[in-house]
Amino acid sequence: MRRSWAIVAVALVMAGGQAQAWGAPPTAPLDGLQARVQQAAADAAGSGAEMDIVVLDRRTGQTASSGAGRPFPIASVVKLFIADDLLLQQSQGGTELSTADRASLDAMLRSSDDGAAQMFWDRNGQNAVIARITSRYGLTGTTAPANRHWDVTQSTASDLVRYYDMLLDGTGGLPPEQANIIIGDLARSTPTGADGYPQRFGIPDGLYAEPVAVKQGWFCCWNGGNQLHVSTGVIGPDRRYVMAIGSLDPTGAATARDNVTRAVKTMFPGGKV
Repeated sequence: MRRSWAIVAVALVMAGGQAQAWGAPPTAPLDGLQARVQQAAADAAGSGAEMDIVVLDRRTGQTASSGAGRPFPIASVVKLFIADDLLLQQSQGGTELSTADRASLDAMLRSSDDGAAQMFWDRNGQNAVIARITSRYGLTGTTAPANRHWDVTQSTASDLVRYYDMLLDGTGGLPPEQANIIIGDLARSTPTGADGYPQRFGIPDGLYAEPVAVKQGWFCCWNGGNQLHVSTGVIGPDRRYVMAIGSLDPTGAATARDNVTRAVKTMFPGGKV
């Protein structure tokens, strides 16, 4: 039997700096989360996959995990980094975005348009984009692709958690107006990607009772034909929670997508955090 791995990074994050009164944190939905994370990893292992899981609630500081720190290719999730880098340049007056550029940016984030990603990647220095992002966000486990192909940029569960955390609270350096462009586009994620691939796996189908804003990634084939799927996003009306999931699975594409969604449902029964 072929052995493969799946990496699931889950971050439950609250947007910081909110000028509003908060009630008591919801404790019951997170009770037993560590056990559910471990069960999700065990279920994945049973189908020939391995999982790394990291969970963080930024308000309470609660964490749960099953492995962490192993680099994996993040596929189209790197489009977050490409957009972040571009929008910071715009905010600093280093570049201007035409109407066509802005439409391409939206398509890149909402529908995972590869052509738009390639255009911005080439325009802004390819691997230099990753260097600037890792410097600003302190992503010590993220590396630029050796072949300069953006889709095989490597990152870790911990780094994806850190990126979303800092994007939401502004400590990564992107002004709130630009950060809201990214989150706004993710909230308008289309059911299928620009290439026709289903984008509802993982977070959207697993947390069906929550409002979500997601960036998905996928490709075949990696390490001998395995299916790579990545699901990341912001969860909840107040942007409190964030989840990132990566999976490398030896099964077919549809089954691999279902396995990612099943992991989310195991961790969060009832479609809610």
